[in-house]
Amino acid sequence: MNQEVKNQSRVWRIDTWFPDLSDGVREKLRTYFDELHKFNSVLNLISARSASDLDLVHISDSILGCQLILEQRPTAPAFDFGSGNGLPGVILGILDPTLSVVLIESDGRKAEFLKHVVARLQLKNVSVRNMRVEDLPPDSVKFAVSRGFASIQKALSITRKILAMDGMYFHFKSESWVREVAEIPSQMCRFWLPTLVGGYSLPHGDTRLFIVGTKKIR
Repeated sequence: MNQEVKNQSRVWRIDTWFPDLSDGVREKLRTYFDELHKFNSVLNLISARSASDLDLVHISDSILGCQLILEQRPTAPAFDFGSGNGLPGVILGILDPTLSVVLIESDGRKAEFLKHVVARLQLKNVSVRNMRVEDLPPDSVKFAVSRGFASIQKALSITRKILAMDGMYFHFKSESWVREVAEIPSQMCRFWLPTLVGGYSLPHGDTRLFIVGTKKIR
């Protein structure tokens, strides 16, 4: 890759799109953005197709979705299931330093990347666990998020025993959220109450994205 193409792939527009964020928050976001680019060729953290728009497709999406989730005023530790590249859990920890965030990742190399990012950004409220989501203790999670982890139906099936009663699980979804909710089996709806938390548009283009909440009711 020549230097011109490389520089184009590192375009950074978050400062323009999110001027209301503090300088400190935007500085951490930029460092995280740089670390994702730096390690992507080794760990395949983001697809090659979306790398040139990383600030739009991944960073801004996570910011907007996390802002919607934080409006719910969660207080319990937030678990990011299948964290992988750290989205959205790292963003959640950056936006709210008072919120404890736990990144769950089964891939050892990606877990090491996450530990590196947490240390690099000095995120004292964020921790990493190298383990499978399924191995978390029963009823141990009151607040969870995931982005690109699984369909809603599969995610709920995996985590049914993990989420505590009245626990909330927030899913980052595209316009396919309607179909995914419709595909939840009726027997599963005995345990979960799905709701649309809200939608948002990315700062550039016409992509519409959504946060779907599922509450553990049984």
